[in-house]
Amino acid sequence: MVVRLPEFESGSPAWQAQEREKNLVFFCEQSLDWDSFKKWLDAKYSKSWSADVFRMAKKHSALLNGNLRELDSLSKSNRSNALKALIALSRYLGCYRQFKSRISDYGLKWETQNSMEAFLRIMNTKTDLMDWVGRCLTSLDESESTFIRFAMVSGLRKGEAINSFNLIVDLSQKGIILGYLNAESGALEHFRFEKTFIRGSKNVFFSFLPPDLIEWVAKCRPISYPKLRKDLKKHGLNIRINELRDNYATFMIHHGLIREEVDLLQGRVGRSIFMRHYFSPAINDLKDRVLRACSELEGEFLKASSQGTTPIAPLID
Repeated sequence: MVVRLPEFESGSPAWQAQEREKNLVFFCEQSLDWDSFKKWLDAKYSKSWSADVFRMAKKHSALLNGNLRELDSLSKSNRSNALKALIALSRYLGCYRQFKSRISDYGLKWETQNSMEAFLRIMNTKTDLMDWVGRCLTSLDESESTFIRFAMVSGLRKGEAINSFNLIVDLSQKGIILGYLNAESGALEHFRFEKTFIRGSKNVFFSFLPPDLIEWVAKCRPISYPKLRKDLKKHGLNIRINELRDNYATFMIHHGLIREEVDLLQGRVGRSIFMRHYFSPAINDLKDRVLRACSELEGEFLKASSQGTTPIAPLID
């Protein structure tokens, strides 16, 4: 006769914990096809983030069934990225529920920027961004300097800006730019290329840009981030492309847009009832105000480039 202790009865907490561990070992000790995992990541995430997740997952894969206390020795950002990579790996292996329980058992939590860190970021924000833009114009070639202007006026994330820039170049050369640019609204409709621009938590749906800038971009060559980074470093310039996005958001709010409109333009459609169900800006009115603000922003761009010789696209009227 088999005697079962009460704490190990089917469905008890102890039994559930035991089953979680059994399932976790089953899923995580199987032979992992890393090439297949990489293809899965590429289909799910952007190219750059997929590469980061793959690298971190491979580095920390033993922790799926190991001592998660080892994550405490990492910096906050690296710890967060390692957890994200392990979660992606657990989803691929089919043991996400079990791994999520382990995260909870170890008391690990997602760490976000606290109020003091946010305050210090604001206080340490550099005010020489336009000077950096001007130096880019005197150092980079025509395509790369045009990209800097494009990133500044679009407010896109670095990867999004590169993808959008190159897509304009490619579609223009093929004569099918209207598959991306809506002739009636004047918007670049990123949402038409879902695999490239709709990525879960980091999305971008559309952008309003000066028409002449789009025409200028169409004449450029495609941009490669490794080459752009190399060229910036060669001329002693820091990589500050992400700061252009921050500058765009602040500038637009100071020049006639409300926060919800900037959030919409930068792909942040929050979970608030207002944003999900009631916020319905008049698109043509929004476009006019965005382009007016772009004109003023480009005025700063022109001022910053006044000492340089690199040609840039003419400003809008």
